Amino acid sequence: MTEKEYNECVTTYADNVYRFILKNLRHEEDARDVVQTAFEKMWRNREDVDAQKSKSYLFTVAYHQMIDHIRKVKRIQLREEFSEEVQVQNRPINNLKKVLEEALGRLGETQRSLVLLKDYEGYSYEEIGQIMNLNPSQVKVYLHRARVQLKEYLVKMENVI
Repeated sequence: MTEKEYNECVTTYADNVYRFILKNLRHEEDARDVVQTAFEKMWRNREDVDAQKSKSYLFTVAYHQMIDHIRKVKRIQLREEFSEEVQVQNRPINNLKKVLEEALGRLGETQRSLVLLKDYEGYSYEEIGQIMNLNPSQVKVYLHRARVQLKEYLVKMENVI
């Protein structure tokens, strides 16, 4: 990959990678750090990166950086000893975005990443498999299970109202 191809990759995919990581981490500074690290790794390895596969390479590196970041934060972060009670009356009416974010937040890391890569970013099963080190049939099964979980959460009246 040449310097020009790298710069084109940054221009073309920076927003998509950032959006994907931000949806998973839900913290802007952490998402920026992860994306920046992914681009740094791509720059350091640019001689080995095929320009035609730069998108897949970039998302793969960013995904693995995100997983490493999540593991690091879990080790550092103190766990709170209480859980919030779900109270229907305190929920804002018709706040679809919040409901969707809560539904995605209930999924595991892998399932959330699969849904975001497929439904938000539009990747094929094969591309997702390459990014997440899964075969296409595993991607289909895990994605189906994630969608079932989302559906079960979203069809409950108390979660929507």
